[in-house]
Amino acid sequence: MPQFLSRFLLVLACGLAVAPSMNHAAAQTQPPAATAAPAQPTAPAGLRSPRATMQTFLEAVDRGDFTRVARTLDLAGAPLEAVPDIATKLLGVFNRIGRVEPRDLPDDRVVEASSLREFIFFPDQSEPAHRRLIDAGATGEIALAEGPDGAWRFSAKTVDNIDALYRQVESLPIVYGVDETSLSLPLRIRRLMPSSLRSEGFIGVEPWQWLGLLLVAFLSVFFDFASRLFFRSIGGHAIRRRGGEVEGAELPRAVRPFGLFVGALVALVTIRALGLPPTALKAMLIAIRLVLMVAGVWAAFRATDLVADVLARKAAGTDTRFDDLLIPLLRKTAKVFIFALGIVYIANALNVEILPLLTGLGIGGLAVAFAAKDTIENLFGSVAVILDKPFEVGDWVKVGDVEGTVEELGFRSTRIRTFYNSQVTVPNATLVRATVDNFGRRRYRRWTTHVGLEYGTPVEKIEAFCEGIRELVRVHPYTRKDYYQVWLHQFGAASLDVLVYVFHEAPDWQTELRERQRLMLDILRLAERLGVGIAFPTQTIHLVQDDRNAAKGGPSPASAAHIPPVLRSARNADQLGRNVVRELTKDASWRRIKPGPVTFDAPRTPVADDDDSQVESRVGGDA
Repeated sequence: MPQFLSRFLLVLACGLAVAPSMNHAAAQTQPPAATAAPAQPTAPAGLRSPRATMQTFLEAVDRGDFTRVARTLDLAGAPLEAVPDIATKLLGVFNRIGRVEPRDLPDDRVVEASSLREFIFFPDQSEPAHRRLIDAGATGEIALAEGPDGAWRFSAKTVDNIDALYRQVESLPIVYGVDETSLSLPLRIRRLMPSSLRSEGFIGVEPWQWLGLLLVAFLSVFFDFASRLFFRSIGGHAIRRRGGEVEGAELPRAVRPFGLFVGALVALVTIRALGLPPTALKAMLIAIRLVLMVAGVWAAFRATDLVADVLARKAAGTDTRFDDLLIPLLRKTAKVFIFALGIVYIANALNVEILPLLTGLGIGGLAVAFAAKDTIENLFGSVAVILDKPFEVGDWVKVGDVEGTVEELGFRSTRIRTFYNSQVTVPNATLVRATVDNFGRRRYRRWTTHVGLEYGTPVEKIEAFCEGIRELVRVHPYTRKDYYQVWLHQFGAASLDVLVYVFHEAPDWQTELRERQRLMLDILRLAERLGVGIAFPTQTIHLVQDDRNAAKGGPSPASAAHIPPVLRSARNADQLGRNVVRELTKDASWRRIKPGPVTFDAPRTPVADDDDSQVESRVGGDA
């Protein structure tokens, strides 16, 4: 057994790439017969009678034109890959019968006159050569039958049983032609096997062919593991050379289907060297091609994921986030294309006709269009979002009542992670019609608050405190320098309220919160240094002793004593108020020059105290 197995491997390795060929001297050719009158105009040329079909077969085998040979065979249960082996075995039977004369077969005129629909070429009891094969135990037949298209072909029964017929006559001497085993790799391998392994086996597959199938399976597994190691090595090297990074399990998971694809490809190539019967070969080829196509689609999916993951990590290091949005969409687009292509090839591997399916889809296209209206609308919505770019992955957006961070843009919908950590799916068609408020596109983030000062705080300290906050805004790293408002804003119920209206130039919310805290802490330190008290809600209760004048509605002696004598006369009240204001503002610069609009200056260096103690003069003049 080891000896014949080693010889089998040697022949397989040497002859695997050699396509079955035919020697010109081996074919039993005959000069073309005289031109006959056309019989059936619908039949293909060269197949209009048993004579024409036999002539076409012998000429095509002589030239090695197996595409033309296939036209002479009824391949209802056989694949095209089996045609060379079928033709070689059929030729081997002819070689043992003797010289085949096509002119001895009925031509188109005989067929038309006799309404002949089937012609049995072998066995023919009137032929001595045929009787020799019959006496040797040949029980099969070689028949030519007319098909629905009017063409004559070797019948499907002849094609299916050619292995058994050849096995019955192969031990007989060749009467005409050369040994057919020299023309076929499977027959050369078969000749190396012991006779005990060449008998008819289970479902027509000979024992040596079962051993060959085990060897094919072993080779497939071997090349599966070898190719995985190879692709893992060169893939990791290529990614690292281009600056990419691959996580530990990504690359082995990505190359797994590539190994399966290579293993199936090896099986597809080597199984033809076994010369399996047509039915068995057809079943094996369908199974192998199905595995091959599924592995190919799977491998393309894994390769797409691997490339997309590498590009996503590189995109995470760039300033723009458009690539973060585009890469997932391109990944899904590539997968849809791969899936559609895989369906076509898988259908082809299963011998499913694609054209009738597409025609059926055309008939029901209107219904499909109506059913897929929302899907198509969402698809165009995703295209519109990509072109218009209202947001990017990671942006804080608000779409209607949905507010959160954009996680992913898909074909049909966009996924938004809300701030309570739920995921909301928004159809892309909605994004086209809805108003999208993109907080992530804000250049500045506004902060408005009031700082309450205690009543009784000196005016000079209030002015110093306001100017100190302005200087903090000027020197802080994340505050907007060209627009801010810090003013004594209102008299509150329990405090003097200073308006602080600033903008933070922060890239995200976390940075904004950090810088807001930094500014608030510095404001508290400024108030502590200036001796300014931060107010909190207080209530003062005055206890007044009641007397008879108060009971009668008149002023009490204590309150009357505090009224200036000048104000006790209503005639002098207006004049008194005007006199006090004149005294208060007589030295203010704005009495002479009207202040200009507010301007925003750079941080200042320490300077001597200004003479004018009114509101700071470096922001457009005195108040």
